[in-house]
Amino acid sequence: MPDSTSTHPHNERSSWLVVGGGVMGLKIARDLIERGQDVTIAEAAPVMGGLTSAWNLGDVVWDRFYHVTLLSDSKLRDLLTEIGLESEIDWVETKTGFYAGGQLLSMSNTAEFLKFPPLSMIQRLRLGGTIFYASKIKNWRRLEKLSVEKWLRRWSGNGAFEKVWLPLLKAKLGDAYTQTSAAFIWAHTARMYKARRSGAKKEMFGYVPGGYARILDRLVEVLSDRGLTVKTSSPVQQVQSADQGGLNVTFGDGRTEHYDNVVSTIASPLIARSCDELSDDEKHKLSDIRYLGVVCASMLLKEPISPYYVTNITDTWVPLTAVIEMSTIVDSETQLGGNHLVYLPKYLPDDHDGLNESDADYQEKCLSTLEKMYDHFSRDNVLDFKVARAKYVAALATVDYSTRLPRIVTSVPGFYALNSAHILEGNLNVNETIQLGETKLAHEVWPDYQRRIAAGQVSDKPSPDLANA
Repeated sequence: MPDSTSTHPHNERSSWLVVGGGVMGLKIARDLIERGQDVTIAEAAPVMGGLTSAWNLGDVVWDRFYHVTLLSDSKLRDLLTEIGLESEIDWVETKTGFYAGGQLLSMSNTAEFLKFPPLSMIQRLRLGGTIFYASKIKNWRRLEKLSVEKWLRRWSGNGAFEKVWLPLLKAKLGDAYTQTSAAFIWAHTARMYKARRSGAKKEMFGYVPGGYARILDRLVEVLSDRGLTVKTSSPVQQVQSADQGGLNVTFGDGRTEHYDNVVSTIASPLIARSCDELSDDEKHKLSDIRYLGVVCASMLLKEPISPYYVTNITDTWVPLTAVIEMSTIVDSETQLGGNHLVYLPKYLPDDHDGLNESDADYQEKCLSTLEKMYDHFSRDNVLDFKVARAKYVAALATVDYSTRLPRIVTSVPGFYALNSAHILEGNLNVNETIQLGETKLAHEVWPDYQRRIAAGQVSDKPSPDLANA
């Protein structure tokens, strides 16, 4: 994946710290190294990856949260090509299910859609027309000015909205759906349509054998060989301007290090708390961004639950956003030890008490729910059950969201706030974060850095480690 701005001999060489070891942070680190920079990446957790990190489930190592690759994920596939893994992707045709009216229904093709029992024929046609229309919209900014409820009621009608859209919105967004813009639906629809246009006219999902644990290990190895310094278990507590120029960074263990530049990719409220020198307006804008969080169970089973990769849920008594049968994509025998992997997510606003529900309570809620949904499900089938949580998963696309975003180039020289909250023309996924990191580094961070170089505000001399000074 060549970079047209990489390793030019006239580039100044400065020290950079990238805060956050997720895929976006690693992509930004990669692109800075290609530009001839000295780069360190700091991750608060013991392992790299952020939302793509992996864990042990029984004897299986797999992703803590569910991820797949789409045929249309060109930026992710380019990165996988660079580290030698794209050719290994296994592509699988998947099916989609719905749980509605106490029944499990297939919604994997047009014929099944047109027979969807909860809706009348007119309601089905209006629902299908809404999805098709959303896939053709290019000017997403006008959708951002409308609430998702108002827009969906207008195009799908009240019947389809009440029976399908409203339960899905509440399952995904909770009460925050009332503040969410129509751009939210557009982004989800556009991604799936793009995937179908990019290859076979089917819902094809893929994965790299070994999951993101293998991807991250390979990516970190490749970047380390190119000069990246990796710091895990290194939460950044504070970033401050240094008297000699550049920035002093204080870590959780009390040590302080000096860098010429810092790019923070962590959640916006955390960025606001990490730099006291930001203006009040910047802090307010960062802190005011609302996020979706998630409680997500990973369940390793002897037998599968469902033939559908995702089962969307419209019955409001079900306390889950969806049921994700990962082993409809991931090969059970070669990847999961002959077992089956199911994810049980519940998305909630970042201030919701449900994010603090105990593991034991969430496990009981999940198991009792599955017993009601699936006649064949038995707890005796469960080999392992773990619960993962994340308070800051995706910024909520509220009405007029883009007009309130804080700037990436902050008022503190050399400090940049670049995270997934700046995704405006898509929904949160690995491909979008890679594309965002690449684009915003090239068009906002790097030009500002070059401006500071020209103004003599950045030194190209090696920066000292204050802890050892």
